[in-house]
Amino acid sequence: MQGPHLESRTGTVHLVGAGPGDPDLLTLRAARLIMSAGLIVHDGLVSPEIMAMARAGARLVSVAKARSNHTMKQDAINALLVREALAGHDVVRLKGGDPFIFGRGGEEAEACRAAGVPVQVVPGITSALGASAAAQIPLTHRDSASIVTFVAGQCKGLTEQDWAGLAGKDRTLVIFMGVATAAQIAEKLMADGLAPETPLAVIENATRSEMRVLRGPLAGLPDLVQGQRVRSPALIVIGQVTAESDTALHAIALEAAQ
Repeated sequence: MQGPHLESRTGTVHLVGAGPGDPDLLTLRAARLIMSAGLIVHDGLVSPEIMAMARAGARLVSVAKARSNHTMKQDAINALLVREALAGHDVVRLKGGDPFIFGRGGEEAEACRAAGVPVQVVPGITSALGASAAAQIPLTHRDSASIVTFVAGQCKGLTEQDWAGLAGKDRTLVIFMGVATAAQIAEKLMADGLAPETPLAVIENATRSEMRVLRGPLAGLPDLVQGQRVRSPALIVIGQVTAESDTALHAIALEAAQ
């Protein structure tokens, strides 16, 4: 005689921030989920060191995105998360940085809730904070920056947006995903009133062993990115704090050399 029919269990989707790359910067909860997960759906920006933390036998599904080259469209990613959860699987959706800062975590959470799938969000250190800390660039400073703004360098209607006032005196501007559009970004900011000599830093591969911090004026941003062959992941930080941190680090280096 067959036993009573048991309803299938719905799994939970965990939207997990992997931080800027260094495994030491994961939250404890993120690390536990990564090490215990049976299914990890991950972005291309998640570092190999963090992916190596997955347990043996875990199913790893890459949904890496690059400019004009997406392994899987966002609608398909949403559908994948819902389908796996409805099949009874707990899913770790692993994202570089933080899921809710330019990570499309909001869209994925909405899709799961609409399908009746439980969602939990595990925040990560966003790349803006990780990169600035690794480069010793304070995004805010009592003497030179009381406002900080995050913007996406790749978005719909970029050229039509008004960026006036986002950077300048007492302000820091952090641009995500701006490498491919560096020339348009510099042109837009100067057209909106920002001085060509405004200092900036480009931070590539933040917190990783191959990290680079490149500095220059706003007008030279396109040449800096192209000449140094900057590649993603990279962040652009614009404002006086970048010049001040450069001076401080130079002083520290001189002192250490003596």
